[in-house]
Amino acid sequence: MIVVEDFEPFRSFVCTALKQKPELEVVCELSDGLAAVQKAEELNPDLILLDIGLLGLNGIEAGRQMRKLVPNAKIIYLTQESSEDVKQEALKLGALGYVVKTRAGSDLMPAVEAVLQGKQYVSKL
Repeated sequence: MIVVEDFEPFRSFVCTALKQKPELEVVCELSDGLAAVQKAEELNPDLILLDIGLLGLNGIEAGRQMRKLVPNAKIIYLTQESSEDVKQEALKLGALGYVVKTRAGSDLMPAVEAVLQGKQYVSKL
């Protein structure tokens, strides 16, 4: 799994939460959208946790490129964006998960479990 989040304290929180499940392995942590696209192509991860507000290339565009390069990777957006339009755009490009950061404490792990099973998970906005 790749975690792409530009705010290091939040990225650290996410990775710590994910490490509670031994079957989940974070293979790469990134803060930049363009670097994330390159790493996704190189590593071909099962799951990508992706922020929308990233440096360089925003998460929506990074996700769009990742869908083409690693079509089997599942994407969960983990974002501050609680706009219905942004959520719809993220889901339209093929993301299975959309977790609002303010709900990450309660929604992150259920979202990861659902998405790994091929189910959609969307935080209540």
